[in-house]
Amino acid sequence: MKIVQALISVSDKQGVLEFAQGLTAFGVKLLSTGGTARLLKNAGLAVTEIGDYTGFPEILDGRVKTLHPKVHGAILARRDLPEHMATLDAHSIPMIDLVCVNLYPFRETVTQPGVTLEAAIENIDIGGPTMVRSAAKNYAGVAIVTDPSDYAPILAEIQANGGALQLATRFNLAKKAFTHTARYDSMIANWLTGEPEGIEATPLAPAPIPSVFPERLQLAFDRMETLRYGENPHQQAAFYREPQASAGSIAAYRQLQGKELSYNNIADSDAAWECVKTFPEPACVIVKHANPCGVAIAPNLFGAYEKAFQTDSTSAFGGIIAFNGTVDTDVVEAMNTRKHFVEVLIAPAFTAAAKALLQTKQNLRVLEVPLATGQHALEFKRVGGGLLAQTPDAFNVTPENLKTVTQKAPTPEQIKNLLFAWRVAKFVKSNAIVFCGGGMTLGVGAGQMSRVDSTRIASIKASNAGLSLAGSVVASDAFFPFRDGLDVVAAAGATAVIQPGGSVRDEEVIAAANEHGLAMVFTGVRHFRH
Repeated sequence: MKIVQALISVSDKQGVLEFAQGLTAFGVKLLSTGGTARLLKNAGLAVTEIGDYTGFPEILDGRVKTLHPKVHGAILARRDLPEHMATLDAHSIPMIDLVCVNLYPFRETVTQPGVTLEAAIENIDIGGPTMVRSAAKNYAGVAIVTDPSDYAPILAEIQANGGALQLATRFNLAKKAFTHTARYDSMIANWLTGEPEGIEATPLAPAPIPSVFPERLQLAFDRMETLRYGENPHQQAAFYREPQASAGSIAAYRQLQGKELSYNNIADSDAAWECVKTFPEPACVIVKHANPCGVAIAPNLFGAYEKAFQTDSTSAFGGIIAFNGTVDTDVVEAMNTRKHFVEVLIAPAFTAAAKALLQTKQNLRVLEVPLATGQHALEFKRVGGGLLAQTPDAFNVTPENLKTVTQKAPTPEQIKNLLFAWRVAKFVKSNAIVFCGGGMTLGVGAGQMSRVDSTRIASIKASNAGLSLAGSVVASDAFFPFRDGLDVVAAAGATAVIQPGGSVRDEEVIAAANEHGLAMVFTGVRHFRH
């Protein structure tokens, strides 16, 4: 299909001038609207404005400009049907062979502080999606371009094919176009169905903030890769990324080397990365089966790694390691010296020397992920026939949040270690018990049905690693339902405890802590992780 006439009307004008110039070089006639037409004309291109083409001016402050039979007839007419071609001839409608459209910036508008409902409504595009859908429906005869990244490949193909685009290209562009409009409508639906009913919006009064949970939730994700298999070899799997994923999320990874990532690799990498990036100090997190098995902070990453590995060297074998700073050769050499087998190594950056040393381990997956703030708006968990949604657990306890409930108050050093332990416990599967001391984990008990069993397991882990719990601190992700957990903690050698509180037996647990001479603080916030 040779392109003779193109309609260009874009909100995002990135690269559109160069695209239009490229089309003109192949003799393509240009139609355009509003600001796009002015941009092209000012650059010296021959452009026919839509109002001149249709013989009908833009009206209603631009709300109606392309909604005209001469536009949609030119796009929707089937080239293979003589009766369609005869209709175009009867009404003097020349065919439009390429439509280049992207839509009003609705998302950018509604994310502005204090946006009014009126402003949001005025940024709902009508003519644009209609043209996109018309062109995509008629991909057999029309090319629809919605993504500026497609401009260069399209021009290259036109040049290689004597001014034509192949059917396969037009079909792929149509698929992208329908996704474009579907997501645009989803943004609008999610935002509007989160609005309170009966609101009154004026240009000066901001609309009430939409609910974070729309009445009808529309989701959009892009498939990044098909994985070898899921959690188990008999399961199929793929990795999808949100179009607006946070810059600091695991979805922003860049793989420097190693084998393809598996389903479990990505899940465990996310757990390690989300944990390590919460620490302001140089930190190392080692994860095995979605649970931190070693976490430490130190003046440098080498020291953090040494301490994190010491927590549970057995579980660290075949684990995921995440750092929150630039990895140098000292860390890599330490891993090599102890022959530490690692599935994935994650950091914001690696020195050139570290990269060279890592290349000796060709199968090791090495990921760079930006150390950026920001989180996704919602977390999801699939259940039978439905979807659970919640806001992220982004709350980090500070010293001001702590309430001492025992006769003995924690020392400043204990508070420092308690806050470290609490931050780790947030990323351990419930029921979670974490012994810490000296800026490192000493024993981690995870995922048990009984909290006292998690406490015993954490103590056993420390013993197996040859680590003393004398003088340690303990974090519990939820309250101790009975005093037996406190008894185990004290017997292990701990001297201070951090927990949410809130049990009907809090007084019994506090009394046990006082009996053992423990300092205990309540946070008032629990951190279940299922």
